[in-house]
Amino acid sequence: MQVDFYQLTRDPAAKLVPVLAQKVMEAGKRLLVVHADEGERKALSTALWEAKPDSFLAHDIAGEGDDAVQPILISGLAVAGNDASYLLIADGKWRPEPFGIERIFYLFLPEHTDDARTAWRALGEKDEINRKYWRQDGGRWVEGP
Repeated sequence: MQVDFYQLTRDPAAKLVPVLAQKVMEAGKRLLVVHADEGERKALSTALWEAKPDSFLAHDIAGEGDDAVQPILISGLAVAGNDASYLLIADGKWRPEPFGIERIFYLFLPEHTDDARTAWRALGEKDEINRKYWRQDGGRWVEGP
């Protein structure tokens, strides 16, 4: 499994989530986006609708429709009701990786750096985990040391 750590220092999660979601859709995978705050889940939904003026990223918030058919599902829990193989943690609160997940995108703000470091170290002890760290450099993302 691959875990990508994204430290949000310039842009909010709502700006990066649509970018990552688009890449997941292009790869033909399903995505579960997790955020503990209900208001933020709604903001992420809006961001997915408005990310590209000429299209949208099909999605729903868990419990508001048929979760199983959604290519992108936004939830407060790390339970893939849409049979997702990719997980995006948008609130900086690490959760144990659920069964069947191939890749995790872990977005965290500077105030969650300690949580990110703890997760980084714990995942480093597992041979089957490939970790990458991404940081913002101006308007783009670069792999960090």
